[in-house]
Amino acid sequence: MVENLVIVESPAKAKTIEKFLGDSFLVKSSFGHIRDLDKKDFGIDIKNNFTPKYIVSTDKKKVVTELKKLAKEAKTVWIASDEDREGEAIAWHLFEELKLKKENTKRIVFHEITKEAILNAVENPRQIDENLVNAQQARRILDRLVGFEISPVLWKKVKPSLSAGRVQSVAVRLIVEREREIIAFKSKSFYKVVAHFLVTDKNGSNKVLKSELPKRFDTKEETLKFLESCKNAEYHINDIVKKPSVRKPAAPFTTSTLQQEASRKLGFSVSQTMTVAQRLYEAGHITYMRTDSVNLSETALKTAKEEITRLHGADYVKIRKYSTKSKGAQEAHEAIRPAYLNKDRVEGESNEKRLYDLIWKRTIASQMSDALLEKTNIKISISTNEEKFVATGEMIKFEGFLKVYLESTDDEEQKQEESLLPQVSIGDKLENEYIKAIQNFTHHPPRFTEASLVKKLEELGIGRPSTYAPTITTVQNRGYVVKETRDGVQRQYEVFNLIDNLIEEEMKSQITGAENKKLFPSDIGMVVTDFLVKHFSNIMNYNFTADVEKEFDEIALGNSIWYEMIGKFYFPFHENVEKTLETSDRSTGERILGEDPKTGKVILVRIGRYGPMAQLGESAEGDEEKPKFASLLAGQHLETITLDEAIDLFKLPRDLGLYEDKKVVVAIGRFGPYVRHDSKFSSLEKDVDDPMTIDLERAIVLIEEKREKDRLKHIKSFEEDADIQVLNGRWGPYIAYQKENYRLAKDIDPTSLSYKDCLKIIKDTPQKKKKTTAANKTTAVKKKAPAKKKAVAKKATATKKKTVVKK
Repeated sequence: MVENLVIVESPAKAKTIEKFLGDSFLVKSSFGHIRDLDKKDFGIDIKNNFTPKYIVSTDKKKVVTELKKLAKEAKTVWIASDEDREGEAIAWHLFEELKLKKENTKRIVFHEITKEAILNAVENPRQIDENLVNAQQARRILDRLVGFEISPVLWKKVKPSLSAGRVQSVAVRLIVEREREIIAFKSKSFYKVVAHFLVTDKNGSNKVLKSELPKRFDTKEETLKFLESCKNAEYHINDIVKKPSVRKPAAPFTTSTLQQEASRKLGFSVSQTMTVAQRLYEAGHITYMRTDSVNLSETALKTAKEEITRLHGADYVKIRKYSTKSKGAQEAHEAIRPAYLNKDRVEGESNEKRLYDLIWKRTIASQMSDALLEKTNIKISISTNEEKFVATGEMIKFEGFLKVYLESTDDEEQKQEESLLPQVSIGDKLENEYIKAIQNFTHHPPRFTEASLVKKLEELGIGRPSTYAPTITTVQNRGYVVKETRDGVQRQYEVFNLIDNLIEEEMKSQITGAENKKLFPSDIGMVVTDFLVKHFSNIMNYNFTADVEKEFDEIALGNSIWYEMIGKFYFPFHENVEKTLETSDRSTGERILGEDPKTGKVILVRIGRYGPMAQLGESAEGDEEKPKFASLLAGQHLETITLDEAIDLFKLPRDLGLYEDKKVVVAIGRFGPYVRHDSKFSSLEKDVDDPMTIDLERAIVLIEEKREKDRLKHIKSFEEDADIQVLNGRWGPYIAYQKENYRLAKDIDPTSLSYKDCLKIIKDTPQKKKKTTAANKTTAVKKKAPAKKKAVAKKATATKKKTVVKK
């Protein structure tokens, strides 16, 4: 018989906790949530105060059966899920599904998996907090209602298989609006002037004093006029201003700041950061990683002081207590920090070590002294001009926390440079080495990275720490947003050099517009966003989404009844859904570009069945000639494609000539541009081949490369049965038979397999699911046929339900 059963969410967490509890404790994992809303009828009884209908997930039935058996035998059941709303909901679902009793069930919480924290939690158990459960339940139900009601509208009015989400759709809107700002942006040129002056030091050697003119010139003429005025000029030190400045360390990590900094410093995606942090937490290395708080415990502050003193001395210690600025902070009650601050590194895989190092440095730096700096501004007068050059420099007087850590920034224009200035005095005459005027261009607003999107969502109060990673992952998985690195384009710019009173002009080139791991909206993402903003403006309103989060916070505090909050939202929302279905037009993002000069037919672009496409001509009654269609190329978009670019698309397919007496054709298909030869297809190489310009010679190279790839893929086949083949795949060699794949063990040589060997492997490998035969299919169809008779009755019932909901 089990004396104490402890239930946690993950096996890794269970393994770590087991080390701290005695033999009388058995620790088991629920592997996350054991129940979810039923898919049938939304899984919500709308007429009965939105009562949720939960079912045990198919993959959790075995787990639930085992936990029920153990819970029945145990004297005491301890539910130790995480200390946030999601964790509280998991605890409640376990209590309900396992049919536990209050008298022998205890809820324990902790924000770090250390022996002290676990034993302290066991000594101070509590009951399940139903307010936190209701807050999570309200979020889940509201999101289910929004998603399940709007998605069918999108299927009918935009494109099949689309979906919407309360937070995700707003996140996409941010990215779409930023993209439109960029499309509308008109870059302007300006001229920046820099000068290098020579200063002779006490030893007689020359030092360079770099400076810049604060003024910017709009035109080439103004710039040249200024440079002309600098000919034969004398330059003197006009003023020197030294100002002490203080730089303070950043607060310890919250979920969002960890996601941002891991993205900037380590190149992690938001979901990758949370996955690695989860492993560190479950291994007992860091405190709970979903938190709005920047607070540190007294124990952590004491250990930080000891560690800083040991490593750097008492002068580097400055204990601070940070307060949480985020409204409605409701997750764990401490910032993300190492569980043991005297441990500056951990064992584990590379990403775990790197993220732990970042967390350790940030935590330690937050309790270190300010950095003391001295900023110097030197003004340089021009004898022939009223303008003044300015040289700036910064000197670190005391490193303080900078000895350990410096926070990164999302500002692409900000450059953190330190320049040492030579010793000069007011009135010193300077020798001009050169003056250079460089043409620059204004930049469009920066596209979002995952990190900057998290920052924006947090600023607007949209979502909570636990929602950022799944939100950003979901919008990419749905195809509304793509994360890409795009090459820039070459641009010419002018440079004017004033050397020895002569002005020389030269043209230089630079790569501009390169984007690294930025978030771009897809065409379908933009069309869906426009449709939702037009017909569901409240759902897409930033303030509405943030206000909903505040209402969840009120529910969590017990100040609001969750189903009343849902009701206020749902009934007007549902009426709007029905109205939109009845009255709104289809939305495809259609844009008429103009007329085809050859045929006079209209050319337009829109979303089609397989994505964005161009259309030549329109369908009309009595018109025998049907419209022509062409998929847009990679990099082409509905809102930016030109008429000429669209006309070029209809030049495809292109006949490139003959190879081995057979036609070679280049065209665009559902999965992109390709070359077709002898009924076989070879994809064009992305960012290398252009279907509009590719020639026969290059096409033959692609054809032969595809043939070689196919040759390498094929390892073996058998006369006894041509359906059995031994092939090379992405994950290694495998046997292919009747559209099923059978992986081979590493110790098997695929070239030595016989026909009998393959049959044995096929026979011994368990099948995931039974293949449906033609006979079965016929039976299935026959069985389904009578259901049609009930369709009218079902439809009538559905209509009644809708009427009830409307009332």
